[in-house]
Amino acid sequence: MNTPSTLDDVRDIVRRKYGELALLATQQRKPCCGTGSGDDRITRDLYAPDQTGDVPESALLASLGCGNPTALAELKPGDTVLDLGSGGGIDVLLSAKRVGPTGFAYGLDMTDEMLALAESNRQKAGAENVKFLRGHIEEIPLPDASVDVIISNCVINLSGDKDRVLREAFRVLKPGGRFAVSDVVTEGDLPEAVRKDIESYVGCVAGALDKEDYLARLSAAGFVDASIEVTRRYTFSDLGESCCSSQAMAALTPEERERLDGRVQSGFIRATKPA
Repeated sequence: MNTPSTLDDVRDIVRRKYGELALLATQQRKPCCGTGSGDDRITRDLYAPDQTGDVPESALLASLGCGNPTALAELKPGDTVLDLGSGGGIDVLLSAKRVGPTGFAYGLDMTDEMLALAESNRQKAGAENVKFLRGHIEEIPLPDASVDVIISNCVINLSGDKDRVLREAFRVLKPGGRFAVSDVVTEGDLPEAVRKDIESYVGCVAGALDKEDYLARLSAAGFVDASIEVTRRYTFSDLGESCCSSQAMAALTPEERERLDGRVQSGFIRATKPA
C-alpha cells in the first residue's frame, strides 16, 4: 500500500474507517484505534471509573483516543473548550461537566456517523452546554479568538496537513488560551514499511510526528511554552494491528520490529497562545 498523497485522500480514508468504528460503538461493540477488532494497548484504560459514571456507554465504547486530555487540561468553570476530532463525544461531555453551566464545550468532527453518535450521547447525558460541529480540523468553523482551551485525543496525527491544524488552533484560541492535546508521537525514525502503509494512518501510527518536529511546528504556528509529556511507550506487540496492515507487518524484519519498541509513544502536548 502507498501513503495517501493528498489531504482529501487522507480525509477519505479516515472518514470511511471511523464511520465504520462509529457503527460498531452504536452496536455496543468496542472498536480499537486502528482496526475495530477489540481491545488494544493504545485505547485501553484511559478513563477512571469515577470520571465516566454519567457518560453514556456508547460514548465510552467510541473512545478511540490515546490519552485523557480532559484530566490534564486544567479546565476551569466558565471556560470555552473545543475538541478537535470529537468522535463519539466522550471528551466533550467530560469537558462540559468540568466547565459547568457558565462554560461551553464544542466538538468538531468530519464523520457523519460519529456526529450522529455524539449528538445521541449528548441527549442521553442531558448536556445543554455542548454543541457538535461538522467540519475539518484544518478549517475550524469558529471565529478568531473564541476558545479558551483546545483539546484533542489522538486525532491531529491523522491529519494530512498538521501545520494548518496548528495554525487554525492558534487562530481560534483567545490570547493566553491553552493547547492541551493527547496524541501519538514518535522518537526516532519509523520503518519505511510503516510510514507508507495506509492502514497505519487510521491506526494512529504512520502520521505521528517526531517529538522534536511537533514542538518546532507549534513554535512556527506562534505558540510558546510548548512541551510534550510522554504518558505511554509502546512495544511492537502493544501496537499489534493498530500499527499497520498484515502486508506491512510481514515486510518488517525482526530487527525493524525490535527497533519499533519504545519509538511510538502517547504524549500530552501543551502550548500557549501568547497573551
